[in-house]
Amino acid sequence: MRIALLFGCAAIIFASMEAAFAHTSIYTTTLSGPNEFPANPSLGTGTAKVTVDYDLLTMRVQATFSGLSGNTTASHIHGPIPAPPANPLAGVATPTPSFPGFPLGVQSGSYDQTFDMTQASSFNPAFVTANGGTVGTAMNVFFAGLDAGKMYLNIHTTNTPGGEIRGFFTLVPEPSTLGLGVVGLLAGAAFRRRALAIA
Repeated sequence: MRIALLFGCAAIIFASMEAAFAHTSIYTTTLSGPNEFPANPSLGTGTAKVTVDYDLLTMRVQATFSGLSGNTTASHIHGPIPAPPANPLAGVATPTPSFPGFPLGVQSGSYDQTFDMTQASSFNPAFVTANGGTVGTAMNVFFAGLDAGKMYLNIHTTNTPGGEIRGFFTLVPEPSTLGLGVVGLLAGAAFRRRALAIA
């Protein structure tokens, strides 16, 4: 019974380690008017997801939105915001005037695009200049900003040129981290039972 438990725990650990070596990070956010600065009463909503692949150095941006009060004019990722964020606004980090291929002139839609983060075309030139002057340094600042929760996606519209809905990205915990936590709890419980049995 103990051997079966140990083999089961080992299988979970190896599966978790395999997932951990995938070298991807996922960040998500909910977009809304109250998340803007200053906040606005827009009934528009949306979600966004960024998947960074550290092996390929790519970033996949997925977004959906609906119910906007005006037609879309631009969308991009801003950041990183300064700390402390007394004024939580930052310059545009991704291509301007908008993400390539983002649906413009609409009040609802979706977007799915993968960017090669080793290419200057994946960034706003001003962001590169302000963050070391090379694509490599800009990429490091961008990724660090995502990890720190200092990057946000904004959707601008005709009714709200400064941004109708936005949201700050937060890192989604890796399944491997959660799996290792469960393994630790199971192993601790097993050892506790064994100690009690010996006593």
